[in-house]
Amino acid sequence: MNVSRDEQRVLHVLAQGGHIAHYREDNRIVAVDCFNRDGHRLVNCCLNLFAKLKRKGLIASKGGGPYRITGNGLKAVRSQLDNR
Repeated sequence: MNVSRDEQRVLHVLAQGGHIAHYREDNRIVAVDCFNRDGHRLVNCCLNLFAKLKRKGLIASKGGGPYRITGNGLKAVRSQLDNR
């Protein structure tokens, strides 16, 4: 699957235990924030990037909760060094 650099960054954060919080207005998602497992916000996650990931089926939400990575997303993410 063809995944851009920004999509890879978001998927990598989600694969390590992060999530995407979404904000609704009139049953439409109007804003998203991507958080890593430590609670820090990822700056380059925008609504367009969120829509691409959702359209490709790489992220999903269960029961109205935050969006998390799917099995397809785990297969699409390339491994990166964790700079901790």
